[in-house]
Amino acid sequence: MLPAMFYQIAICMLFCGFNFIVSSCHQTDILNILPNQVSSSSNFLFGTSSSCYQYEGAILSDGKGLNNWDVFTHEAGHIKDGSNGDVAVDHYNRYLEDIKLMEDMGVNGYRFSISWARILPKGTFGGVNMAGIEHYSKLIDALLQKGIQPLITLTHYDIPQELEERYGGWLSSRIQDDFSYYADICFKYFGDRVKYWTTINEPNLMAVRGYREGTYPPARCSGVFGNCSAGDSEREPFIAAHNMILSHAAAAGIYRTRYQKRQGGMIGISLDTQWYEPFSNSSEDIAATERARSFYVNWFLDPIILGRYPKEMVQILGSNLPDFSKNDLSKLSYGLDFIGINYYTAKYIKDCLYSACEHGNTWSEGSYFVTTEKDGVYIGQPTEVEWLFLYPQGMKKIVMYMKDRFKNTPMVITENGIAENDNLKPSIADTLNDIHRVNYMHSYLNSLANAITDGADVRGYFVWSLLDNFEWLDGYKLRFGLHYVNYTNLQRTPKLSATMYKQLIYNFKIQLETNTAQN
Repeated sequence: MLPAMFYQIAICMLFCGFNFIVSSCHQTDILNILPNQVSSSSNFLFGTSSSCYQYEGAILSDGKGLNNWDVFTHEAGHIKDGSNGDVAVDHYNRYLEDIKLMEDMGVNGYRFSISWARILPKGTFGGVNMAGIEHYSKLIDALLQKGIQPLITLTHYDIPQELEERYGGWLSSRIQDDFSYYADICFKYFGDRVKYWTTINEPNLMAVRGYREGTYPPARCSGVFGNCSAGDSEREPFIAAHNMILSHAAAAGIYRTRYQKRQGGMIGISLDTQWYEPFSNSSEDIAATERARSFYVNWFLDPIILGRYPKEMVQILGSNLPDFSKNDLSKLSYGLDFIGINYYTAKYIKDCLYSACEHGNTWSEGSYFVTTEKDGVYIGQPTEVEWLFLYPQGMKKIVMYMKDRFKNTPMVITENGIAENDNLKPSIADTLNDIHRVNYMHSYLNSLANAITDGADVRGYFVWSLLDNFEWLDGYKLRFGLHYVNYTNLQRTPKLSATMYKQLIYNFKIQLETNTAQN
């Protein structure tokens, strides 16, 4: 662990560089403006995010069944470093230690997901696993005792393997009943204390990677998309997505009709988002950019909020896009209470529908070309993650786009973060001194504050992530955490960003007050 003086010097340098509200870099000045705690009077949620497979470990503890990622990660060749989440960061056993880290940062929210296979090891068969219920109940109570509100995601990529084997998981409409049954159990046992729910995390990414590219379970793809043992890349993503949309609708319907009035909570869904900029000012590239948004984010939000698929998808896909029956439309009418936005980066979009693109997306993807550079210049500063470029202005742009398209439905930033890459062999000292992450968070929060000032109804911001963890296909090589995890002994050590999160929250509030005063 680095000496305390190092952090004090780093903080001074950092805030002078930011030109925040600090007039000089004397240690006493810095300490005097640090808030003692997050204002309890604010309803805005500031927190960190996690997911069960990336954090919990305890693969078969206390009656848990296997999920799709348990199986997938044990098949050779899927994960770059050959690792898995059997132990992960052992959050299942260390959650009290981790809640202490949250308390030290002064946050008032924690987003985590429940392991479906820990609650229902055999899907709808075999009954509810009460040991799983007890675990999450203890976690929720421990959070609330520290003034930290839980925001629960019902499924974050993981489903019980039994459902995959029995009827093909998301490819079958039967999963709608299984998901709503599972959601009902969670609302019943936890909803008296949980006020924020998201049904599914990043269903748009799951549909693409699981059923088009074949890089996520169940690893289905065809043709030019990959060498999978089975699949149909031009049809199955839309079937899986359709069932995800209707599963959300079923769960939302149960919550709204049976629980919401009594429990007083909110329910939404979290989408993976990127901000798309037109490659040029041509009408074709501008249209392609809107097409890209429709084929990725509006694909899910339009049916849930507006009751129909985006017109761009309908025009191009035709009968390849499933229809909503009258009964489906009735379910969709339950909508959502807030939109969860996972935002990290941006890309340029170029038209391939009306002009030829050598390597553009296919017709079933919307016929557009995606790139991160134009005229030899990247869209934003590159980072240690190949897909992540700094584009803080995109935070405001994506929020304002959602505001305008969906009539200012409330929003929560459910993920936003940046990683260190162990493949580049950084020293532990450099990893702990993550000034780049504090800069990243500051610039993105500033952009978010500007969106709120311009009328966007945003209710919370959650950093990805509390701890370094299992990062899906990259295994343990990308470190998104505010806390460094030694994967040998699982010791947690605060990075500079963990120390500074409280200050960033304080400055976000100052920025909002300043913006309001100026207006």
